[in-house]
Amino acid sequence: MLTRRRLLTLAGGAVAAAAATACSPGRGGTTLEKARYDGVLRVGIAGERPYGYTDSDGRVTGAQPEVARAALATMGVGGIEAVQVTFDRLIPGLLGGQFDLITAGMTVTPRRCGEIAFSRPDFLAAPAFLVRKGNPSGITTFSDVARSRAKLGVLAGSAERDYALGSGVRPDRLVELSGQGELVRAVADRSVTAAALTAISLADELRRNPDSDLAVTAPTVPIIDATRIVPAGAFAMRAQDADLRAELDTALGALQASGEWLRITAPFGFTQENLPPPDLTTEHLCGRD
Repeated sequence: MLTRRRLLTLAGGAVAAAAATACSPGRGGTTLEKARYDGVLRVGIAGERPYGYTDSDGRVTGAQPEVARAALATMGVGGIEAVQVTFDRLIPGLLGGQFDLITAGMTVTPRRCGEIAFSRPDFLAAPAFLVRKGNPSGITTFSDVARSRAKLGVLAGSAERDYALGSGVRPDRLVELSGQGELVRAVADRSVTAAALTAISLADELRRNPDSDLAVTAPTVPIIDATRIVPAGAFAMRAQDADLRAELDTALGALQASGEWLRITAPFGFTQENLPPPDLTTEHLCGRD
């Protein structure tokens, strides 16, 4: 079990330099070979429920860490250790060597595909909006936000930020926040009209805050430049870690086909509807086909 004492935290100076050195793929072979030797792979999380977070017992959990544990076990890697950073620091942390795999529910987008490599799709998770009960501003799509000139809360560096900008929401109407809880508080205290995040994340927030005066809209499909966006998430790694990606793809595909993926993710609110179709490829999500 990964305890709070073993949960790695982001630090600066010598600690960050040491982490980068320890995670360097050139040390002891590839990243995957080193993880097999060490018995552990270092992963990045953002503390977002239900994707990747630390529970009250200090254990790193969530849909993606648990799927990663199951997949890595078939690849000869015994466990994971986690570094928690804000969502917008996940890609820099990966590229800087602070961890080797992002297990934080990151959506695959063409922009991100230019920086990092993604596994095969792990899940589908459409965005939705957190609003006050009754949805007084009538927001159900990103185009509604653009037309209403409402203030929209988003996570810094998130796909929802990109969806909003691509739908015509002015940058000065976006309020970028660093965490899931901040989004909830911003809607509750009326700092923003609504907040955008995946419907799964927002539903989880309401389950844990049943007395809030907030509601979650129905999931929406972003449409940008007349194109319907497929909101699919995956694991992310450095582009040079080709063997890690190839073996993770095989292991993840087996978990999805066997029904084990759904068994693992169901406690976190995932259903069969969140399982990607077998013909959905990362190349398509990256805009390369």
